[in-house]
Amino acid sequence: MTRVVAQGTFDILHPGHVHYLRDAKAMGDELHVIVARSVNVTHKEPPIVPDEQRRQMVGALKPVDEAHLGHPEDIFVPIERIEPDVIALGYDQHHDDEKLRAALADRGIDCEIRRASPLDRDEEARLLSTGQIIEKVIDERCE
Repeated sequence: MTRVVAQGTFDILHPGHVHYLRDAKAMGDELHVIVARSVNVTHKEPPIVPDEQRRQMVGALKPVDEAHLGHPEDIFVPIERIEPDVIALGYDQHHDDEKLRAALADRGIDCEIRRASPLDRDEEARLLSTGQIIEKVIDERCE
């Protein structure tokens, strides 16, 4: 059995999230998703939706076998507990693959790192990020 871990903020769910998680699930037999805690989101605006609610929403998605909240201080704790064979990164996630490989090796975690494919952006009206969704709500509802 191949165990896959995907991770992210998953603030306001959108088609990009579903595509990423479907891709990640296709990389193995069992998909675990680590939902970042708000306190650990430093590369962008903090999430609007509370941590546990985001975990519940992700856990309800069909490709997901189990959804976990990230550790508040050490992002590698859930990875050590889950013992994945593959870590699936989103095609545009900010992680540096080589630095991540080195950090995993330092912790004695032996797994493959793969990137999910990009979602087809042909549909002009498709909203593919939480930021886009928030901007559209502000533009259309806050006049």
